[in-house]
Order: sequence, then structure tokens, then C-alpha cells
Amino acid sequence: MGFRFIHTADLHLDSPLRSLALRDPDLAEMIADASRSALQNIISLCLREKVDALLIAGDLYDGQQTSMKTARFLAAELARLDQAGIASFIIRGNHDAESTITRELTLPPRTHVFTGRAGVEIIAASPRRVAIHGLSFRDKHAPENLLPKYRPPEPDALNIGLMHTSLGGALGHDPYAPCPLADLQGSGFDYWALGHIHKRLDYPAPRPGLAHVTMPGIPQGRDIGEPGAGSVTLVDINDEGTITTRAHVVALAGFAPVEVDVTGLDDWAGLRPRIAIALEGARLPCPHLVARLELRGAAPLAARLRRDRDLALAEAQDVARGLGGVWVEKLVLALDNRAPVSGALGDLAALIAQDVLHSPAYAAALEELRLTLEAALPPEARDAVVHLPDGLISDGVAEILAHLRGQTP
Repeated sequence: MGFRFIHTADLHLDSPLRSLALRDPDLAEMIADASRSALQNIISLCLREKVDALLIAGDLYDGQQTSMKTARFLAAELARLDQAGIASFIIRGNHDAESTITRELTLPPRTHVFTGRAGVEIIAASPRRVAIHGLSFRDKHAPENLLPKYRPPEPDALNIGLMHTSLGGALGHDPYAPCPLADLQGSGFDYWALGHIHKRLDYPAPRPGLAHVTMPGIPQGRDIGEPGAGSVTLVDINDEGTITTRAHVVALAGFAPVEVDVTGLDDWAGLRPRIAIALEGARLPCPHLVARLELRGAAPLAARLRRDRDLALAEAQDVARGLGGVWVEKLVLALDNRAPVSGALGDLAALIAQDVLHSPAYAAALEELRLTLEAALPPEARDAVVHLPDGLISDGVAEILAHLRGQTP
């Protein structure tokens, strides 16, 4: 008979999308609602697959801004499982620790939320018992390894652990409750259901007696830094204890960088079909694609694209609307062809390249600009402007020259 469950984490329900809202409010609204759609899809998947349990390894919410309305939505979805006889096991992650909503909310009877003290829930299953272990974050920061706080594996039982951890560390993620992968594998547990890192990671047991460790990734990405079609993990453990995992897409929308080769283009009309082909080819296995479009290549059209970037973005968004289920959230220009500039503009370009960009006065002005930008950013975003990339400056110079030329091919 075995044991069968869905493992997910990092739902970030109703996460605020400030940067996306500044660029496209309609897109931000769709993505904000997408986290709810993903949860509904997860619950429907549990019902369809007739699983024994749902495991959520932290970060249901997105911090202090969580409303009771969001929490009631979560409770209503978990009630769908409860009515079908399916249990839910939840730990609070670093974002949940900032919210008091979960503590105040009455959840369905078959939903168990682990506290800040390690606990274990025993399920009577065939052919052997199942022990679900969990430990919630008490505070939003957990700099120490939490593994020593967990209870030992239950004897003669299938032991499954829920943990919110950055493992050995991951780019873009703070080192919350760091725990080496090898320590989890050698813990005596059978499966570790992790959360926190928004990229799917699956580590089957390297040999018998060690644990299978899975990070399911975020089920619904929120920006281009969380690309792909978000999924959850369906875990099957058979009577012999063999574990198999399979990803199931539950996202409403997926982000993806999409390159468009504009090599040789010399007129605006030729741009639309190339954009359409690139976007159509980039579709993901979820209803919506949110693309960051990058125009790349050497083209006579380059000067006009730099000058009229806003029109090119509007053109790309119009093409996307015509395809259905496709959005363009930003346009990036990576154009190789910087046509030589003659006359007074040519002299200006040479002066900038030879004298201005290498002068102490320019370096001082650039550093002053960087410090001003750094001071305007929230603390968690300041590392992004430790230095301004050279490519940003050279692209800016090319764009200004294109505007000054005021010409089209």
C-alpha cells in the first residue's frame, strides 16, 4: 500500500509585486493572483492523485503584510483536503515567522502546524507506521543548523522530515538554518521535505540507508529571477521503502528570458514576425508565459531600436497580446552593431570614449551617482549597486548618441 504525498513549499500567497506593478499593473495583478491559483491547483492535484497527505515546508505567506483574508483562503483550500480525508502537515518558514495570522486562524482538524519546538506526528499506515517530523521558525532569522533539534527517527517507521533551510547556501537566498546535505542524508530519516530555495533540487539517496532529499522549488514564480513553470513534488514510497519523486507543474504563469535574433534587420516591419516566432517557441507547460525579451544581433535597425526603445517595447507587447497567454514584462537591447558616427557627433563619440570615460572627474561623478542610488534602495537591495557595470555605461552612451542622431535607416 505504501505512502503517497505531495510536497510543496514557498507559496508566498498574495506576495506584493512592487517592481512589476511599476512596469505593468495588469501583469502584476495577474501574477499576484497566480499564487492563489497555484495553491488551488496543488489541492486539486492532491485530490486527483488520491494522496495520503500534503506537506508544506514553510513560507505560506510573505511576511507581515499577510491579511486574514489570505489566511482564510488558505484554510478554505485545506478544508477541501480535510473533507476528502487527506491530512496536511505544515511548518512555518522565515516569512511566516513575521506573521501572527496562522496562530490566530482555526485550521481544519486534519491540518497540523508544527510549533517552534520539534515534534513528530505518527500515522498508522500499512505495512509500517509513518512518522512526520517538523520544526517551525520561531523568529524570522535562524542562523544555526536546526537538525540537532529534531527528534531521533522513530524505530520501525517510515521517517519523513519537514525543514525550512538554505542547505549549504544558494545565490539570492539568505543562509537560513544552514544544514549540509550530507547531514540530512545520514540522519537516519527516509525522506527530507525541504523549503526555502526557490529552485527545484532533487537528491535521491546515494546508497541504501541514506535519506532522499528534495527541495520542490517555488510553485509560482514572482519575477524573472524565479524562471520556469513552477511545480510541486509527488512522492511515492512503496511497501519496500523505495522512493520515487515526480514534478507536477501547478503554476498559472512562468517567467522566461527570450532572445530574438535581429541580425540583418533594416526595417521595423521585419521585427514583429521574429518576436512572434521567439515568443511562441518559448511557451512553458503552464497557461501564461511572462517574457523578458532580449533583442540581440547586428542590425542596421539598431540605432532606431535604441532611440525608440519605448516603441519597440510597445510593439513587442502588442505581438504578445495577439498570441494569447503571453506577456512581455521588459525589453533588453543587446545589439552588436553600433554604426560609426561621423561629423560633430562622431567627434563627440570619440571625445567620450577617449577622454571622458577614463577621467578622474567622470569616475567621481559616477561614484556619487552610485552612492545616491544605493542610499535610495532598501537595505536588502543595496548589494546590487556595489558597482555599476561597464556594459550599462557603454549601452547608455550608445543610446544617447542614437537619440542625438535622430535618424532612421
